[in-house]
Amino acid sequence: MRKAIIAYFLFVALASSLYAQKSNKIEYTEFDLDNGLHVILHQDNSTPIVAVSIMYHVGSKNENPERTGFAHFFEHLLFEGSENINRGEFDKYITNAGGVNNANTSFDRTFYYELLPSNQLELGLWLESERLMHAKIEDIGVETQREVVKEEKRQRYDNQPYGRLIIEVFQRAYNKHPYQWMPIGSLDHLTSASLEEFIQFYETFYVPENATLSIAGDISIEETKNLVKKYFADIPRGGKEIPRPDIVEPKQEKEVRDVVYDQVQLPAVVQAYHIPAQGTDDAYALSMLSTLLSDGQSSRMYKSLVDEQQKAVTAGSFPLALEDPGLYLVYTIANMGVGVEELEKSIDEQIDRVKNELITEREFQKIRNQVENDFVTQNSTMAGIAENLANYHVYFGDANLINTEIEKYMNVTREDIKRVANQYFTKDNRVVLYYLPESQRDQSANTEPKSEN
Repeated sequence: MRKAIIAYFLFVALASSLYAQKSNKIEYTEFDLDNGLHVILHQDNSTPIVAVSIMYHVGSKNENPERTGFAHFFEHLLFEGSENINRGEFDKYITNAGGVNNANTSFDRTFYYELLPSNQLELGLWLESERLMHAKIEDIGVETQREVVKEEKRQRYDNQPYGRLIIEVFQRAYNKHPYQWMPIGSLDHLTSASLEEFIQFYETFYVPENATLSIAGDISIEETKNLVKKYFADIPRGGKEIPRPDIVEPKQEKEVRDVVYDQVQLPAVVQAYHIPAQGTDDAYALSMLSTLLSDGQSSRMYKSLVDEQQKAVTAGSFPLALEDPGLYLVYTIANMGVGVEELEKSIDEQIDRVKNELITEREFQKIRNQVENDFVTQNSTMAGIAENLANYHVYFGDANLINTEIEKYMNVTREDIKRVANQYFTKDNRVVLYYLPESQRDQSANTEPKSEN
């Protein structure tokens, strides 16, 4: 009888779980216009909000090595106005309608979005169609945004403690591939570029066939289809071949070690391991490994290096899973009086532990729960849904991964996590950077990291 009762409740729990998964499925409609624009629509009438977004498949890796920073520069420039929107008026349209808007640029794509009351859907579509078809690329806007980007670089990189650390790591990790420069690019390149070069970049990449329009929220699918056609169907195709880098970074055969001095108070140690591109089976295993090592204060690295050994004030790791093979970063900032070599030894101990031991079942279940929670959370807003639908289409040609990608994480085993740690966390496959206070420069002879190769 007791077994029957337990079986019954297990059945109810399973049925409830399956129902929840089914009810949480994100439904969407997608289609292409004749000009090549891909459109994805998700209807959710629970709140009177709509997210209008457009993703262009252009990031810093698409740039000319002599003209870096263009993709990020356009993220700023395309708020300047258009043939039908005066300079400085773009944001006013949004704020006057009770909405917000923003944009961001990565190595691989550029993303613009508006969050609006749903009765302002048409406004969002008009603004994005203006950005795509009628943007003003002129001297006054270019000069204004050059100064804006210069200030951003000063604030985020040059004058920010440890701000240049990521730049220094990528410069050493990549020798051939365009991931060797950050999306912020070179200010010298932006300063030297002519107006014609900016116009050429716009005409090459800001074309319908290189864009995905993703809309999520309180909409009617049929009405939105008609509005999309109204504002976008007449925009002509670009017609040019869109440059896609085919450079393969050579396999790293030897550990790269270096020292950088900066205006910081405490030393930092960073390790960067080469990893496969996003969407691969190993990328999912490495992501779950990152959850084990550094997701929260109960994670292995934080608990060991910060709480127990008190050798670091912070410690963590994360994979930068990019469209092409990326990096897995492990970072720590030393506690007062702790040497970088001592700190690096403690990092390596944590890395060796995941290489030599299967993680416990309890830890494994915990990280599975965390991954599931994160997956649900990132699709809990209309903005998140719109962006993820576009991401999955642009990178994988499969928007339905918004519903099924979690299965790829759940297919990862404890053995997979141990295997990828051994496969990728090798000394020959990494960059080690000691990021030291400028005041220690005179002691460089004693702090230069020595390669074992």
